[in-house]
Amino acid sequence: MMDSNTVWLIIIAVGIGTFALRLSFIQLAGRVALPAWAARALRFIPAAVLSAIILPAVLRGADGSLDIAIDNPRLIAGAFATLIAWWTKSVLATLAAGMCALWILQAIF
Repeated sequence: MMDSNTVWLIIIAVGIGTFALRLSFIQLAGRVALPAWAARALRFIPAAVLSAIILPAVLRGADGSLDIAIDNPRLIAGAFATLIAWWTKSVLATLAAGMCALWILQAIF
């Protein structure tokens, strides 16, 4: 068991380390040239993060378990929104179509 001083010291050290790490990227942005392979890889980070946030919500069933079935309204609405995104390349159209599809499917199921 650690005493409270040790716990606070650890919290402060981790906070300073996190702040320093984030500040270093902000301070170095534009001042240090990235290799071409790193710049190409960084372009995909927003899409990867968005997928990591959305996919678990789409595959979750009503009880919180994994639900990959044809009667999952979130899965159907997500697939429909994916098609709309591919077809229109519009974020607003994708959001509107996906939410409307989800509301209609939830009313049906």
